[in-house]
Amino acid sequence: MSLIVLAVVAALIAYLVALYNGLVKKRQMVEEGWSGIDVQLKRRADLIPNLVETVKGYASHEKETLEEVTAMRARVGQVSNGNPADRAVAEGALSQALGRLLAVAEAYPELKADSNFRALHESLDMIEDALQKARRYYNGAVRMLNVAVESFPSNLVAGQFGFIKADYFEIEDASERAVPKISF
Repeated sequence: MSLIVLAVVAALIAYLVALYNGLVKKRQMVEEGWSGIDVQLKRRADLIPNLVETVKGYASHEKETLEEVTAMRARVGQVSNGNPADRAVAEGALSQALGRLLAVAEAYPELKADSNFRALHESLDMIEDALQKARRYYNGAVRMLNVAVESFPSNLVAGQFGFIKADYFEIEDASERAVPKISF
């Protein structure tokens, strides 16, 4: 009889260890996902000054748009260590400003034909695609962690060892999702 009790206790301990290790793995995946977003955002931030300078040479009278992109880039830098919600707001504003900058570029055929601008635009497109993938990975990892933190019986282990839900990287302001309107 005591052997059966000992086996049940050992199985329970092994199960709790597996739950704990699963939570640790999920938390690490969230951190890895956030790191992937951070890398892509840094790549985009590094590309922006080159893009602004190229457009500036052709469209110097579009000063307001150029300054807005620069200001939004600086704002993103200020919240770079912030939580996902703050970062998403800043990144959404920067994305809108970049959209307006690219719309301005559409009005200048000689700029669109410039090989440097085309290369920068293609790089920005690639970075935006990679950023979208990084966001999806991060949000998937957050979903897996949050489900584990809230589901029984892993929620018991999560509560005991301080595992908490993570924030999704999402744009909360509907106006930031809208296509920018450009008028000349």
